[in-house]
Amino acid sequence: MNFNRILGAFGALSLACVLAPNKAHAIGVEAGTVINNTAEVSYSVGSLNTTAASNQVSLTVAEILDVAVTAQTPDLDVNSGDTQQVLVFLVTNNGNSTEAFRLQLESIIAGDQFDPVQSSPSIYFDTDSSNTLTAADTPYVPGSNDPLLSADGNVRVLVVHDIPAGLTDGNIGVVRLTATSLTGTGVAGTVFAGQGNGVGNSVVDAVVGTSTAQRNAAAQYEITGVTLTAVKSQVVTGGPGNVNLPVPTAVVTYTVVITKTGSGTASNVVFSDNIPANTSYIAGSLRLNNAALTDGTDADAGVYEPAGVNPARVRVTLPTLGNSAPPQTVTFQVRIN
Repeated sequence: MNFNRILGAFGALSLACVLAPNKAHAIGVEAGTVINNTAEVSYSVGSLNTTAASNQVSLTVAEILDVAVTAQTPDLDVNSGDTQQVLVFLVTNNGNSTEAFRLQLESIIAGDQFDPVQSSPSIYFDTDSSNTLTAADTPYVPGSNDPLLSADGNVRVLVVHDIPAGLTDGNIGVVRLTATSLTGTGVAGTVFAGQGNGVGNSVVDAVVGTSTAQRNAAAQYEITGVTLTAVKSQVVTGGPGNVNLPVPTAVVTYTVVITKTGSGTASNVVFSDNIPANTSYIAGSLRLNNAALTDGTDADAGVYEPAGVNPARVRVTLPTLGNSAPPQTVTFQVRIN
């Protein structure tokens, strides 16, 4: 494999990888390194000490073709209909010289419950190292900017999919990213004579390592649907003679139970309830899970908001509701005018 040819095809992104090599090579001595050896024999003839040197033997270290692919986000929770969902992979050159790799994404895998839909483009280089897709990230174009990695170098790869609508909670969609050496692949020990890269752009043999010069890793999207339901009840107390009927001055206690279903996590959950017309909120009656809340805007989760731009209402910020979250109960009272 000719280094200049690959470098010219790869472009600016590759240069960033090549110009920041790591000298602690995964497979040891850098390809193209020349190892010389000369033996010596010393002896005496009478009082004369003599030394004889052998001829020098030399060998040139060949390039090892080895690659690793690992999923940095092996499992991503998503919802049906989500778009631009990102999984992160790391492609590492485990060989002992600079090598270019072709990337391939498979999104139709047997044995899962749905096929994620590849976005266009579907593979990006994480140029800004954010682990998320941003405008700064570089789309991968096979044959144009195949990643050219120095020995022990790596590149963070983003794969992007849309999630089909109408899926069931718990469904899984598997995808697979494969990296293949452009020099060649094969069983360990396969030799590509004169196609390796050596020190100073020297030409050496390339030998396939234990990875077969091709590796892949799988990751999955999991549907983790979330549904919140609210069930409201009311109890009337007080009134003339404690008749517990809805008459003026009677107190109405409202209880709302919020329940989460599904395996996902609900965050930023806010309960809101308008104070009914012809009633007045009873100060200090707001509670969450039987714990008293203050009416003002302060550190606790509750607040009473008098009428203004919005009708008078109570609002409660609920905790993040994960898999084992119990039902959340909000209560407050009003008095019939």
